[in-house]
Amino acid sequence: MARERARTERAFASVSVGSVRFCCHTDRVQSVSEPQVWVYSTACSQPTTPDFKRNLSLSVYNIFTMLWTANTIMRKFSSSSAYYQNKLKLALIGQSLFGQEVYTNLRKQGHKVVGVFTVPDKDGKADPLAMVAEKDGTPVFKFPRWRVKGKPIPEVVEAYKAVGAELNVMPFCSQFIPMNVIDFPKHGSIIYHPSILPRHRGASAINWTLIEGDKKAGFSIFWADDGLDTGPILLQKECAVEPNDTVDTLYNRFLFPEGIKAMVEAVQLIADGKAPKIPQSEEGASYEGIQKKSNAKVNMAQPTEVIHNFIRGHDKVPGAWVVLDGKPVTLYSSSMLSGSVPTGQPIEVEGASQPGLIAKSGLILFGFDGKALQVKNLQFEDGKMIPASKYFSSEETASLDLTDDEKKMAEEIRVIWKGILSNVPVIDDTTDFFKSGAASMDVVRLVEEVKQKCGGVQLQNEDVYMATTFQSFIQMFVRRLRGEDQEEELVIDYVTRDVNNMTVKMPYQCFINGKFEDAEDGKTYNTVNPTDGSVICKVSYASVADVDRAVSAAKEAYDNGPWGKMNPRDRGRLLYRLADLMEEHQEELATIETIDSGAVYTLALKTHVGMSIQTFRYFAGWCDKIQGSTIPINQARPNRNLTFTKKEPLGVCAIVIPWNYPLMMLAWKSAACLAAGNTLVLKPAQVTPLTALKFAELTVKAGVPKGVINIVPGSGGLVGQRMSDHPDIRKLGFTGSTPIGKQIMKSCAVSNLKKVSLELGGKSPLIIFSDCDMDKAVRMGMSSVYFNKGENCIAAGRLFVEESIHDEYIRRVVEEIKTMKIGDPLDRSTDHGPQNHKAHLDKLVEYCEIGVKEGATLVYGGRQVDRPGFFMEPTVFTDVEDHMFIAKEESFGPVMVVSKFKDGDVDGVLSRANNTEFGLASGVFTRDINKAMYVSERLEAGTVFVNTYNKTDVAAPFGGFKQSGFGKDLGEEALHEYLRTKAVTVEY
Repeated sequence: MARERARTERAFASVSVGSVRFCCHTDRVQSVSEPQVWVYSTACSQPTTPDFKRNLSLSVYNIFTMLWTANTIMRKFSSSSAYYQNKLKLALIGQSLFGQEVYTNLRKQGHKVVGVFTVPDKDGKADPLAMVAEKDGTPVFKFPRWRVKGKPIPEVVEAYKAVGAELNVMPFCSQFIPMNVIDFPKHGSIIYHPSILPRHRGASAINWTLIEGDKKAGFSIFWADDGLDTGPILLQKECAVEPNDTVDTLYNRFLFPEGIKAMVEAVQLIADGKAPKIPQSEEGASYEGIQKKSNAKVNMAQPTEVIHNFIRGHDKVPGAWVVLDGKPVTLYSSSMLSGSVPTGQPIEVEGASQPGLIAKSGLILFGFDGKALQVKNLQFEDGKMIPASKYFSSEETASLDLTDDEKKMAEEIRVIWKGILSNVPVIDDTTDFFKSGAASMDVVRLVEEVKQKCGGVQLQNEDVYMATTFQSFIQMFVRRLRGEDQEEELVIDYVTRDVNNMTVKMPYQCFINGKFEDAEDGKTYNTVNPTDGSVICKVSYASVADVDRAVSAAKEAYDNGPWGKMNPRDRGRLLYRLADLMEEHQEELATIETIDSGAVYTLALKTHVGMSIQTFRYFAGWCDKIQGSTIPINQARPNRNLTFTKKEPLGVCAIVIPWNYPLMMLAWKSAACLAAGNTLVLKPAQVTPLTALKFAELTVKAGVPKGVINIVPGSGGLVGQRMSDHPDIRKLGFTGSTPIGKQIMKSCAVSNLKKVSLELGGKSPLIIFSDCDMDKAVRMGMSSVYFNKGENCIAAGRLFVEESIHDEYIRRVVEEIKTMKIGDPLDRSTDHGPQNHKAHLDKLVEYCEIGVKEGATLVYGGRQVDRPGFFMEPTVFTDVEDHMFIAKEESFGPVMVVSKFKDGDVDGVLSRANNTEFGLASGVFTRDINKAMYVSERLEAGTVFVNTYNKTDVAAPFGGFKQSGFGKDLGEEALHEYLRTKAVTVEY
């Protein structure tokens, strides 16, 4: 049942039709039957003059009937609209952003909203639902109440009935709606409720879902009746409750977006005559009222999980509290603590089985079971909020002497405070924002007004909670203005290893908004050294909530942070600085890359890290060279026109990289993305996250603003899928397998048609003609297959060797393989290191077994090396026929697959080489330049190597054809993957 909040006895209502608004009020609804009515034009900048006002002696019913009739007539004479079959005339009764989105989506589906009934304006601001409806020309009614002393107000009810709705839709309503309104439409009324009814009836359903520790949350859409959330169910949907979900995360992740869709679905079911009415069972039914602050004290004599549920269920409103060090303190942002308990300073917690701890990560609390939870923020009785980790820090800081300009700004801010706190006669230094009556919406207003009027100084809502008095707010503002209020020093809880004659320091947590922090649910996983199978360390296992936080940080950094406003040349300077830092740390980066991915150290130093540095330097130089163009167009005489194009960044981009070149793939995509001016959220491969996290540390040292770069390690199915689905991400760049690429492309299309670039699987052909330089062809042919242990996206997946040199070529290859040293990748003399991970090694062994079963000749290798770790023998297959599995499928390992072709049959071998759905790379060896050009023109691949292989450069575009993907990394073309083109035409 909807609930009433308004308490005024002065009734006021308004309805907007086109550019004219009609308003009425009565001084006392109970005794006055003939209200006064005024008419004024909302198109005018000032209210209408007294001469225009007409005091109409008509009933509200006749007025609103007249208005609705006039509006209908106007619509008939306006441009015709499409006829929608099985669509309804709806009255929307409610408010809020949720109501606004339901309204917008119902109209998109062709339903006709004949009236919006919402709450009156507050402080001169219309409710979001009213704002969008008024803009559309939909009649909007703003009744402060529908009943007086339990009885419906006749004029209000008649005004409602006049719109002629067939169904009432109530997405969120805080008023009591009379039953003669609920039952009036042909189809009655439907209401959204954020719980799985009959459980958690009442106004605080989401809170109680968390307080009670429910494993599932959800919502119900039900038919309104005269009970309290007791009507028959139309539809319900549910989701899992994550261990550290809050009211906000549950609402934003599921209840809000899915609830909007479900409301639209429910209306359509009613329109189609397919809507069920399932009576609610009383079994399992519960009703919980709104919690009060007095009831929100935490009982510490409970299991830790119960305490955690109680805190997160009360997060924001009203706030769970404890007596901490003898003082009542409200707790915000609780999460269960996994792993070891951090060290900290003890603090007394009333009723707890043991003292709490103030640690650098927050307040640690213990239940009677000895388990621990962590609280991030604390709020005192005076309204001031602090990070829990700062509890023992000095509360007061030295006052600042203000310059004349700063004093002027302080007075401008005083005016802003006065505009918000209109009930306060004078704003002095001791005026407390919250004690003076400010609420959360006032915090937003204060922050945005200060941003707008005071030089664009960037503030956050939290800044207001941390500086609640006018004096402390001005002190905070001036420090921010001067740049003295710098971000606190980056805290990194390293994992260290003494290896390769150095101590490497490796971050292992998610990197979000400029900070390293655990995954929200505390989950971790092991990353393994493929040389011996040992665990290097535990790494944070990011959740959907972590992705959402990272995207939010990236969006804030793009929309409001310094990155989006930065001069392109300054942006380039930061990227140059980042490249310099990578070079300073290149040996440490190469060592981490080696132990995490199995890359031979010398190759990691030269290619994995070396090319990464080159890539950032190359794109740093592009930052101030991204240009549009001027376009001559036909002039509209006698006027003249100027048309030009602008290249603009896309916004928040997502990057998902593979495990074969962890740092280099990060560089190939993120350097172009950042040079174009975007912000990013990057998911490293689950099995190789460590160099990406070390890179994140270097970005902070380089001065890259917080939120611009975010790193979230975890699974592709969870993290990568959320990136594909996220509505705030505008581009996703992916390197990986073709099947996953297809799934990403589908998800990106369904979510918000985000731009996509894909570098996918390959089966790159290498054609070796008899007139080649044999020494070079052997050396390069081996490199084309065994480079980086064969874990190379452009590896030659199939060699075609001309018949007359085939046997000699194979003999020389095998001789060279026998000289290769297999062993510890940190040994500078090692040629061939371990495969990246155990599952991949097992797949390679199976691949070779299939080749033997199908009749290919195993000339060398094909087995795991008999030593610790994930080592695979370099392998050679010959007599491979076109229909065989190993002729068609990529191994992504050190497996040379050789087929011979008849002497002189150039077109025949080209046909065989192109007979694949992949087209990433290809190669040809011949001394005949005409033959080389002929073959290179006809090979269907994004890259063709002639008498060389694996020769990539940061200035040359790289990408595939066919099912090897689309879009380019590297070179100028890579920038266009992260830019959009805007055309501007000016008449003068």
